[in-house]
Amino acid sequence: MKKVTVIGLGYVGLPLACLCAEKGFEVSGIDLDKRIAEAVNKGKSHIKDAALEQKLASLKGKIAASVEPRSLKEADTIVVCVPTPAIGSKPDLAPLKKACETISKSLSKGQLVIIESTVYPGTIEEIVKPILEKSRLKAGEDFFLGHCPERIDPGNTKFTLENIPRVLSCLSETGKEKAKAFYEAIVEADILVLENVKDAEAVKVMENSFRDINIAFVNELAKSFDKMGIDIGEVIRGASTKPFGFMPFYPGPGVGGHCIAQDPYYLIARAKKAGFRHRFLSLAREINESMPSYTVSLVEQALEKIGKKTHNSKVAVLGLSYKPNVDDTRKSPSLEIATALEKKGAVVKTFDPWVKSKSNCPSLAEAVKGVDAVILATHHSDFVKELTPEFLVKQGVKAIIDARNVLDKKGIKEKGLVFKGIGK
Repeated sequence: MKKVTVIGLGYVGLPLACLCAEKGFEVSGIDLDKRIAEAVNKGKSHIKDAALEQKLASLKGKIAASVEPRSLKEADTIVVCVPTPAIGSKPDLAPLKKACETISKSLSKGQLVIIESTVYPGTIEEIVKPILEKSRLKAGEDFFLGHCPERIDPGNTKFTLENIPRVLSCLSETGKEKAKAFYEAIVEADILVLENVKDAEAVKVMENSFRDINIAFVNELAKSFDKMGIDIGEVIRGASTKPFGFMPFYPGPGVGGHCIAQDPYYLIARAKKAGFRHRFLSLAREINESMPSYTVSLVEQALEKIGKKTHNSKVAVLGLSYKPNVDDTRKSPSLEIATALEKKGAVVKTFDPWVKSKSNCPSLAEAVKGVDAVILATHHSDFVKELTPEFLVKQGVKAIIDARNVLDKKGIKEKGLVFKGIGK
């Protein structure tokens, strides 16, 4: 039985460890958080995801998790899935470097090391390889090193880790063959092997920069259309009928998550080092980072219409995760919106059924009861279903800011409530 060790049991590593175990690999997991390791050994997921929770429970005893790196020496394949955050606009590779230092101390001949963590082009050859070669083993000869950018979309039931195509490359032809064989053994989708590792490293940052740019474009249009009295939702609906040359993107209160909100900074930083300035990517980041502030301005406009100032007004922020139906709050614009309103003197009530630990209200009804304004910041399916015009009126809400453009605008306005949307 082939042995796999996954370093980092978070949103990427834990599902990967489960998939490997399902496919018959002997799986070990390493995580710095002792509570996560202990939970995994008990068959419990620290990530709120019904499918993952069920899968991990069924695999109890088949993933050996630990804070200690004992399993590294015996592994055939080591996959690194540690976070690589951006601190401000600067990439932070400290967790990756630490993981590689740990691997180098027990690296054995013939092992395959794959970095799934998001990196900028050149990281594998310039940073990872020298650290691993402290073992006195040579990459491409004694051990095999490559990159396969993670592709996972938490909460997506259509495209899962098992059926999403993967892209990879390694520093040697033998490494490419080994890495392709590994992913073919666990993934029911195409595996594309690129010519060199830098190309593979650039794939993820290109994918997410593409999304960031298009979201920024539609966010700027939303601001513009708001001034002109144009409903951006209707415009997108119309443009989407064109069967070629158009792809719909939607405005919102900001871009959150571990990927889109930071991966462009990896490309910006690496290009700057090479002597190139990414003006387009930088502008997209600037626009998207302005959206929480823009959302707060919509709150102020709505409050003004009901004769209120922001100071001492009661505002409910609904949804604290960065996207619907997940518990991930990394870089969530909702948190920034709530903080900005508090700084302006508003009494902010928060609720998220997926993130109850960070909510200051126990239920949706309690969060919206008697508030002056409600912001739908994250469009969890329960929120979309429950936030009817009748419910809002019953709770005494006077204004609604639909930052996701998913509620019944017409019905809400017919009930006499002030309605504000992003570009509506």
